[in-house]
Amino acid sequence: MKSGRHSSRQAGMSRRQFLGRTAVAAAGLAAGCASRETITVVQPHVLGGAGKTPPSERLNVASIGGGGKAAGDITSFSNEKCNIVAICDVDWMNAAPMFIAHPKANRYRDFRDMLTKEDKDIDAVIVTIPDHMHAPAAIMAMKMGKHCYCQKPLTHTVHEARLMARVAKENGVATQMGNEGQAAEYIRAVTEYIAAGAIGKVREVHNWCDRPRGGCPWPQAVERPKEEMKLPAGLAWDLFLGVAPERPYHAAYHPFRWRGWYDFGTGALGDIGCHTFHPIFKIMNLGHPTSVEPFTTELHAETYPLVSMIRYEYPARSENYPATTLTWYDGMLVPPRPPELEKDRSLGSGGTLYVGDGGKILDSRIIPETKHREFPKPAETIPRSIGHFKEFIEACKGGEPAGANFDFAALVTESVLLGNVALKVQRKIEWDAENMKITNVPEANQFLTKEYRKGWEDIVVA
Repeated sequence: MKSGRHSSRQAGMSRRQFLGRTAVAAAGLAAGCASRETITVVQPHVLGGAGKTPPSERLNVASIGGGGKAAGDITSFSNEKCNIVAICDVDWMNAAPMFIAHPKANRYRDFRDMLTKEDKDIDAVIVTIPDHMHAPAAIMAMKMGKHCYCQKPLTHTVHEARLMARVAKENGVATQMGNEGQAAEYIRAVTEYIAAGAIGKVREVHNWCDRPRGGCPWPQAVERPKEEMKLPAGLAWDLFLGVAPERPYHAAYHPFRWRGWYDFGTGALGDIGCHTFHPIFKIMNLGHPTSVEPFTTELHAETYPLVSMIRYEYPARSENYPATTLTWYDGMLVPPRPPELEKDRSLGSGGTLYVGDGGKILDSRIIPETKHREFPKPAETIPRSIGHFKEFIEACKGGEPAGANFDFAALVTESVLLGNVALKVQRKIEWDAENMKITNVPEANQFLTKEYRKGWEDIVVA
């Protein structure tokens, strides 16, 4: 641990209490901290309520994850004028650029140590690590009262998704899942076009991506490597495994080749689905599916398939939102080409097609383009985003919930992960959302949760 802590920590007083009392006294913060940026003292009338960060105060953020995507998230929060006070990563070589970029941030390998030791100096955490460790890290942080930004997919299992939403609510913390596109303008615009009747009532949605075959950075449809490899310097392999069963280190898993393995990741659907399902859920006002049916290539014992198609059925939500079928395609599969699409246009490597009684929307525009131009632009009835990261920061300071807050993100993630459950059993599953139970294939229920490795069981509890 670095020296130079605020005297408030030595006295057992929290950072927030210290700032609040100092502000009330209208005194300056005379004592600096060698490992922190200067914090401006604010006046009592701008201080937030209990459990909230004052609106004019910078957030103190700790990151669980330092390399890869985590580096981008750290940089985004730093660019939003947040203080990066601690960085934790199981691979210090991978995290080295962020350690260099943020020399005042304390460094850790184990997030449990970081959360415990930095407790009084942390307002919020970033969780950007392999999928299987999202819930353990985020749940521990939220139970300590920390606001939480967690990368997609929110969790590794359906059970964890429900638990994450519940823990967030019980602890009154601000949350955001890391699907940055949720703040995009096109989501609001398409919602307004469909609500205005631009293509009639929508009963089908098709969503596709080219992963894991098209330029994918991780393997799927492979077997476990038999040879052993030397552990890279700076990598704490046991901490990387975390809740997952033990296995020897191999470059087939790390750095960032873990997503296709059942024990660590959620495959192409988990990777892309939480990006692309989120706007569909918003636009179509979707809730829980009633059934999920898989169509796939050959399964492998430990990795997701190379190609799959999954069909979800959602019940009617209102007269304007009838029962809807959502079909997912990956591995370079695409839906049938709509006849309205111009001959010089392709469906592309990824996209979304909304099929209504009176027309179709491809991604964000009615097809053909001439029809889009003819339809009067609907009025803007949906609030626009101030920015993905800004939404979360403002929520931490007592503002409105962020667009991908865990309550909504858990709903989206649950559908995504039910697709993976259906893939594993290769059967159509009927979903009883209220009781969180698959009713027609009892053996599939085991995949709604998982066993946690000995020593980690208590960190994720029902």
